[in-house]
Amino acid sequence: MSSSIPPTMRAFVINEHGDSSVIKDATLPTPQPGPGEILVKLEYTGINFIDTYQRKGVYPNQAGWPLILGTEGAGEIVHLPTDAQVLEDPWYKSYNLQVGTKVVIRGRTYAEYAAVPWKHVSPLPSSISTRVAAASFTQGLTALTFVTEAYAAKPGDWILVHTAAGGLGKCTQGLLANIGAKVIGTTSSEEKARIAKSHGATEVIIYTKEDTVARVLEITKGEGIHAVYDGVGKDTWENNFKLIQRKGTIVSVGNASGVVPPFPPLKLTEKNLKVTRPTLFNYLVTQEEIQKYTSELWDLIAAGKLKINIHKEYPFTEEGVRATHDDIVGRSTVGKLLLKVV
Repeated sequence: MSSSIPPTMRAFVINEHGDSSVIKDATLPTPQPGPGEILVKLEYTGINFIDTYQRKGVYPNQAGWPLILGTEGAGEIVHLPTDAQVLEDPWYKSYNLQVGTKVVIRGRTYAEYAAVPWKHVSPLPSSISTRVAAASFTQGLTALTFVTEAYAAKPGDWILVHTAAGGLGKCTQGLLANIGAKVIGTTSSEEKARIAKSHGATEVIIYTKEDTVARVLEITKGEGIHAVYDGVGKDTWENNFKLIQRKGTIVSVGNASGVVPPFPPLKLTEKNLKVTRPTLFNYLVTQEEIQKYTSELWDLIAAGKLKINIHKEYPFTEEGVRATHDDIVGRSTVGKLLLKVV
């Protein structure tokens, strides 16, 4: 590697599962990329609920301790693969990657540097900054793949989006509105309701003041919704079965309030329902899938058809990183949380 790459880096790690206090500032060796890997100097790291699940042990650590947190980030390539097969791969060559190319990555990103397999790197068009990329990659692609494949939304569908003023909720309802679906969002306050409306919601239910099931049935004239995208989990799960219509689809997208409890498959026969629990990166496996969806995402953002709102940039400090976890689970945020690495 280049002599300009330092031998050590700062990273934020956990050595055990627990609350945000287990997050520690650490000095670690800068990753040595393998022959098929790319080393990226990170500029921004995106904060996602999955980071808190990994920290708490909802998704147990199988990578060993210390564990660098994070799943997405954006920055600049500082070292390219050396494997001859990779360098001749048509997919790799189509990216035209160079040292200095701005990219967004999947990897352990609460760090100054990340070494990742080249297939986990996507180059950015000139219209997309590393800040916007880190704010939109996971949530934007999750929303885009889910409204395309988990439940293929159609014009005129009534669709419920829980926590509609959050980062993922706003992306989801914005894309649904583009399709022509009628979106009902749920939020906790008047302020968040206004935000949800500005991002495409047809109706908004303030669940702290209103009965969600009753309001959904009132809005849909007793028919119920065609589909629900539920990132809340445990607290909203049972009501999903009451407000959805016959042959509807429940898309479980997260566990913000806790993991969805087990339920018997016979529960689905009451209305011939479908339940799916997709994950983003099982929709992004082939070259065709990755390039199709990332290109579509960047085009939507550049054209102003998908609004990306950043709630706050946090400093790259132990206090700053802990605050991102406390704030995102506290449901006080509206938009994406970012760590500013440099």
